[in-house]
Amino acid sequence: MGAMSASVTWLGHATVVVELDGERIVTDPVLRRRVIHLRRDRAASVPAGATGVLLSHLHYDHLDLPSLRAFARDLPVVVPRGGARLLRGFANVTEVVPGEHVLLGPLRVDAVEAEHDGRRHPAGARGPALGYILRGSRSVYFAGDTDLFAGMAALAPLDVALLPVAGWGKKLGPGHLDPYRAASALPLLRPAVAVPIHWGTYRVGRRRGDGSAAPAEAFARAAAELAPDVEVRILPVAGTLPLP
Repeated sequence: MGAMSASVTWLGHATVVVELDGERIVTDPVLRRRVIHLRRDRAASVPAGATGVLLSHLHYDHLDLPSLRAFARDLPVVVPRGGARLLRGFANVTEVVPGEHVLLGPLRVDAVEAEHDGRRHPAGARGPALGYILRGSRSVYFAGDTDLFAGMAALAPLDVALLPVAGWGKKLGPGHLDPYRAASALPLLRPAVAVPIHWGTYRVGRRRGDGSAAPAEAFARAAAELAPDVEVRILPVAGTLPLP
């Protein structure tokens, strides 16, 4: 019997719906039009039929409690160790650290390192920032927020890499990938397909230039230079990429 259909749908920022082997896994669901000081043009729709949620770290633009409350409270939620206390009311929360894994239906989800400060201020919650690799009939890497780290090479090869390429402010602080550094990760990760995420969604106020595809396009140009064998697919918000 052949592999089941698979796809990734980008809902903006770091929110992706990964449909794989009958599961619908949502990463870092941040769906609201306004989150703290950040704004987007319109709220994202709550993904229908979700079977699990992966939270990469505890920052407000990745772990948004009002967005999470739109999901069933018995849905499996995977969070970095130290984050479960933020998720009161959710009945099926698993804390993990790099090197651990959980099973979501037929999928094995590996928690992997991320080079990022994942603490939640001022709430005081602490936990490591994580990436995740969903392993089933395909392998899909969701990087969360991270900078380059040597252990990326150990994650290869991959079918799909979902890589952050920008942020929401004028500057990227430490622990982030800009378009060129994200492209520099591709020879380490060796994915067949790379999808840039974490760009063009949220902005501070109404600054000019927010929402442009410039970071994703810069990533594609750098990837063509540094990793020409990798196919880069830029998705619009709510755009879906079927996986071969």
